[in-house]
Amino acid sequence: MMKKRALAVAIATSSLAFAGMAQAEVKVGFLGGFTGGIESLTPPIFDGAQLAVQQVNEQGGILGGQELVMASGDTTCSDASAASNAADRMVNTEQVTAIVGALCTGATIAAANNAAIPGGVLMVSPASTAPAVTDLDDNDLVFRTVPSDAFQGEMLAKLLLQKGIDEVVVTYVNNDYGRGLSEAFAEAFTQGGGTVEKNLAHEDNRADYRSELGSLATTGVPNLVVLAYADTSGQTVLRQAFESGMFTQYVGADGMVGDSLVEAIGADVLEGMIATRPGSPDLPGTDMFGEQAEAAGIDPSAVFAAQAYDAAFLLALAIEQNGSAEREGLNEALRSVAMEPGEVVLPGEWEKAKELIAAGTEINYEGASGTHEFDDNGDVPGVVVEMVVEDGSFVSKGLVDL
Repeated sequence: MMKKRALAVAIATSSLAFAGMAQAEVKVGFLGGFTGGIESLTPPIFDGAQLAVQQVNEQGGILGGQELVMASGDTTCSDASAASNAADRMVNTEQVTAIVGALCTGATIAAANNAAIPGGVLMVSPASTAPAVTDLDDNDLVFRTVPSDAFQGEMLAKLLLQKGIDEVVVTYVNNDYGRGLSEAFAEAFTQGGGTVEKNLAHEDNRADYRSELGSLATTGVPNLVVLAYADTSGQTVLRQAFESGMFTQYVGADGMVGDSLVEAIGADVLEGMIATRPGSPDLPGTDMFGEQAEAAGIDPSAVFAAQAYDAAFLLALAIEQNGSAEREGLNEALRSVAMEPGEVVLPGEWEKAKELIAAGTEINYEGASGTHEFDDNGDVPGVVVEMVVEDGSFVSKGLVDL
């Protein structure tokens, strides 16, 4: 009997210790397109988010010394079912407090509508740029650290007109991202005095786009704008456009900015290709992140890496401000730590932020990719960078002037 009683006590003690260990971590999720249209872009975005997690843990952890951990799920970018399933796992199985992501707009909308919003889980996307995100009925749960394509489309149009390119044909991937960006670009390009001779949708993940390209080529316009993804339709469209000899100038946006695209098509073929992507303004946090990322072996200029870092760091700050790993109230806490007024906190300054929060001092995070003054829709202002293919890779040419 004594042995049984001792065994029971040992089991109970072990169980309590186990429960203590389970409670010693705070979990956030990351939803990204690890396969599919942006699979070559996703790893450095994930690395950016993980850098923020690493800094939190190295500087004493979160909520009194607990470990911040990041579970990940694959949305495949374009598969709404995969995005919904991955989000459901994060919300209901992993029991995350909040989510960084998703990346592709369709994935973010599917994840939000089918899992995050019903579960009361805050999402901060570092890459979903389509205007459709603005209009989500989201209970103030979907934010983003990247500007809307309503802005990027305008800046791409302005850049081309500045370069004397005033006639274009456009093909865009037929989803929220492609449609929203195409509409914003075409409106701004036309208002600026340019002409969009043809603007055609195409479906992602097809093997042949020669019909669409043939229709665009009948205009005689040599400037082809492709608003799609570097690892799926965008790559195929460019390859077949080159093989046909129909166009001489290629143009893209953020979904096309990846050296994997240049490697797949050929550096000589894409030499001089023009593109845009969201960038980081000239702020103290930008340089600080650059140094921290390089020290961690991360390319700070990788597309959306800075935005992902900011999304993860902001969520950690919001959880600390909220005082628990509970989901309720996290959106208000996010606005509190991200926006003026408050003492400025910069990338990597987790220990400082914790001390200020503990003292009841308001903070204002100014990050790697911007100040993140969220509007009522969870959107932020931003800047756009000009990218040009030179000697086999995309090279930044600086910010596009307003």
